[in-house]
Amino acid sequence: MAVIHTTDAEFQQTIKEGVVLVDFWAPWCGPCRMISPILDELSEKLGDAATIAKINVDENPETAGRFGVMSIPTLKLFKDGVEVNTLVGVRPLAELEAAVREHLG
Repeated sequence: MAVIHTTDAEFQQTIKEGVVLVDFWAPWCGPCRMISPILDELSEKLGDAATIAKINVDENPETAGRFGVMSIPTLKLFKDGVEVNTLVGVRPLAELEAAVREHLG
């Protein structure tokens, strides 16, 4: 499954079901560009088991504000609409995969 992009308007629907890792990012952010290929690889490894979503904080400030995102990239993990974990900064693939798999099944 490919990484999806979401917006303030779609956010609640995006995180409603299953395990969803959301990347709060912006195009001008160097570390955000560094983590992007890691998230693509994670999405390939997980397939349909979990969803990887990205939300541009410049275009969607409401959601970033609601979840207290102060620095990017911030990755928030949701299970059935409930926030279960937060990771700030670029993280290795193995750490992200472990964080997601902890909430699967």
